[in-house]
Amino acid sequence: MKPHFIPAALLLLVATTASALAASGTVLRTDKLYSQPRATAPVAGTVAKGTTLNVLAKQGGWLRVSSGRTTGWVRLLSVRVGAGGLRGNGLGDVVGAATNRSDPSRVVAVAGLRGLNEEDLKKATFNASELARLDSVRVTEAQGRSFARQAGLVAIKLPVPAKPQPAKTPSSSWENDQ
Repeated sequence: MKPHFIPAALLLLVATTASALAASGTVLRTDKLYSQPRATAPVAGTVAKGTTLNVLAKQGGWLRVSSGRTTGWVRLLSVRVGAGGLRGNGLGDVVGAATNRSDPSRVVAVAGLRGLNEEDLKKATFNASELARLDSVRVTEAQGRSFARQAGLVAIKLPVPAKPQPAKTPSSSWENDQ
């Protein structure tokens, strides 16, 4: 075998293996395909509802996908990954939470939709500068009401729901017979 065929064969093998590892997904709604995983990134194209994609990676609330010759980033909630999940690469639970396969008891999966995973939550620490930044954009109640009025929003009163009461359980079995 000639020496220059070996690198070409190796490259072909790597490309074939990589495409086999990518999970397929279906676009749930027409959305933009971004060049980077953020909404302010340049738009690389669009993907139409129903398009089949190859899911290549996940970063926060974004999936890196390819469709035909186009590769880019799409919002996680715009894609449903095939029934097999993403073959153990850590995306299946997050994508499942974003589709109809979510488990309401799995808080970490829900947090994963926002770009946080269990490890991020364990490493979380107090950040005084971020708190100060939030305080700097705080508005008063009067400012909030003024903004709402300018936007044409109207306050409505909703009835306060009754507090749930614990089910009354008999203290002994003879109370059931009365």
